[in-house]
Amino acid sequence: MLFNSIEFAIYLPIVFILYWFVLQKDLKVQNFFLVIASYVFYGWWDWRFLSLIMFSSIVDYSVGIGFSKYEEKTKRRLLLITSILVNIGLLGFFKYYNFFAESFADSFTFFGGHIDPNRLNIVLPVGISFYTFQTLSYSIDVYRKKLEPTKDIISFFAFVSFFPQLVAGPIERAKNLLPQFYVKRSFDTHKAIDGLRQILWGLFKKIVIADKAAEYVNEIFANHADHSGSTLLLGVVLFAFQIYADFSGYSDIAIGIARLFGFDLMRNFAFPYFSRDIAEFWRRWHISLSTWFRDYLYIPLGGSRGNTWNKVRNIFIIFIVSGFWHGANWTFIVWGALNALYFLPLFLLKRNRNHLDIVAQGKILPSLRELFGIATTFFITCLAWVFFRAENLGHAFSYLDGIFSFSLFTLPDIFPMTTLILLLLFIVAEWLNRDKQHVLQLDDIKLPVIVRWGIYYSLVFLITWYGGNESEFIYFQF
Repeated sequence: MLFNSIEFAIYLPIVFILYWFVLQKDLKVQNFFLVIASYVFYGWWDWRFLSLIMFSSIVDYSVGIGFSKYEEKTKRRLLLITSILVNIGLLGFFKYYNFFAESFADSFTFFGGHIDPNRLNIVLPVGISFYTFQTLSYSIDVYRKKLEPTKDIISFFAFVSFFPQLVAGPIERAKNLLPQFYVKRSFDTHKAIDGLRQILWGLFKKIVIADKAAEYVNEIFANHADHSGSTLLLGVVLFAFQIYADFSGYSDIAIGIARLFGFDLMRNFAFPYFSRDIAEFWRRWHISLSTWFRDYLYIPLGGSRGNTWNKVRNIFIIFIVSGFWHGANWTFIVWGALNALYFLPLFLLKRNRNHLDIVAQGKILPSLRELFGIATTFFITCLAWVFFRAENLGHAFSYLDGIFSFSLFTLPDIFPMTTLILLLLFIVAEWLNRDKQHVLQLDDIKLPVIVRWGIYYSLVFLITWYGGNESEFIYFQF
């Protein structure tokens, strides 16, 4: 079920009314209802894959119970390995089987041999990369004794399947979200209103910015050989905003919906295109995944400890694995490695934590130095996005070759004026509110009522005007 669909517009009010006005008195019943509602939400896409969520939930719940029974290190480690093998095994089979089969066959061809890859017609379950990491966070944290294992199976199933963030995150940590199912929730009008605002902004991002940009991005990338370098550059800039507006739009909607039901989810994006270097960008982009890899992969590998070689190795591992997490294609691996190369000089020069504050804080405009940093970071990010968007490595290199040609200095042969105007307004709105959790967090701004509601109605009008095409969110494929 899509957030931008008619079905969801009907589903959400029904679930909200039953949750708050019928089932509020009994916490366990309320949590059980969330499990059922979440399974309906996910099963609307393909009910057969509900068995995977159930299986993953049962395994990690049982592993947690096992941790509560055993203190012996060997047995606890065996339980953790079981959780990792089951979750990564499911993810690996559904997402990476064909990739490894084809890569294995290609390696034989490279050395003069021949083998036919045994491809399987596998459908990738929506959201599997997200909920497997979420359940793994529980098992790992309980193993490390940073979280008490739960015996409340209903709360645990609700934690794994919580519908707002089930399909595309944020990837919640068990220690943040799971305890919220243990306590009775009361309706908070202020939280609900702010949630509605964030949902509105998320829908605007998806429908007005991302989907409109996608129309031109799809045309330019599909026919890149027919376009000038300036048009190809415009295409990748539009894609940069498409993927940002699409993915952060989903996160905004998810966080807003969770607030309607009395839950607080972690922030997933913090205006990343205003970053002054690539290290700051990765602190602000897909925060739930970046911090997941930091805590469960980078630090266990040794993090920033050890000699220079170990540090460089760990950086490349985390970026390449992050790229591979996004999809079974060499383009994602190159995308991850390229970002590691961007990050490495900052790390070696110990400048990777230079920008921990908000850019141009307390000012309307950035300094020339800040502007240069923002522009440079955005440009190299766009170059990396070419690999992320391309169908294969040949497509990516051909696209880049087309950009860096003499036709780069000509006028684009595609110039979507309306989309660019909307994009400019979007950038201005985000810049003016870069110190907030989301653009429509207007409580501390003294705006006349007519202006405030004028903003809301304008966004609703634009969403309605450009809506109607129920396109999937980009990260559904991951």
